[in-house]
Amino acid sequence: QVHLVESGGGLVQPGGSLRLSCAASGFSFNTHWMRWYRQAPGKERELVAHISGAGNFTDYTDSVKGRFTISRDNAKNTVYLRMNSLKLEDTAVYYCNSRVLRKDYWGQGTQVTVSS
Repeated sequence: QVHLVESGGGLVQPGGSLRLSCAASGFSFNTHWMRWYRQAPGKERELVAHISGAGNFTDYTDSVKGRFTISRDNAKNTVYLRMNSLKLEDTAVYYCNSRVLRKDYWGQGTQVTVSS
């Protein structure tokens, strides 16, 4: 059974940093792409970053390029999202995602609030 558990969210001031983690289980982690999405109040869920199974390919939505870094540790079945220079508009619930056997799986989400 696929299971994704996010952690690391919290309250941070503008310009601050956080690192999110997503622990995965129940599938072959190192052969699957992993994604971070976010959903702000009143907005649609958007793809923030994704990373290939081997970790050698990453991509980001334009609004976070240069500030966020996605990475993974396949030995720990964990994917990370390092978020620097956080802005008010980064406030959202952040979700970890993977598609396994053509089905999307999601974690429960972790709240990130950027506020002064």
